[in-house]
Amino acid sequence: MTEQMNSKLAFFKKMIGQKLTNTPSPAGNWLAGTLLEIDYGYSKLEYEVREEFCNPGRILHGGISSLMLDDVIGLANFSLGSEYLMSSINLNVDFLSSVKFGEKVQVEAKLIRLGSNLNHWEAVITKGSGKIVAKASSNMIKTHVKLSELGL
Repeated sequence: MTEQMNSKLAFFKKMIGQKLTNTPSPAGNWLAGTLLEIDYGYSKLEYEVREEFCNPGRILHGGISSLMLDDVIGLANFSLGSEYLMSSINLNVDFLSSVKFGEKVQVEAKLIRLGSNLNHWEAVITKGSGKIVAKASSNMIKTHVKLSELGL
């Protein structure tokens, strides 16, 4: 699939400005981020740090940060229009700053390399001040499962 508009990208473009609570990702639906932007090989969401996202210090838990990064990468990967499910084979995260309960963060993912079987991504979490909270890189590999078999 080329950069032309595909049905998956068109589906998500209609959701810009909305909380994502009805997507193919149950974990992403639980996060309930607001879709700010999506394009071919790119997505950006905003999340408010809820109490259940926090560690005992009432700051964003590293595992939830990783989930946000992985899910935003996955959403951006859908924008490519593959007919096959792709799965993360790694997620390398650097935690650089903290975020307190109640603050908002933006999570942005962009495609670095598109391959026939493997896509490489980078993603970043920033807070309102522009300070980087975490950054990640990930590789997603094409599986043998067709999205149509999953009802997607």
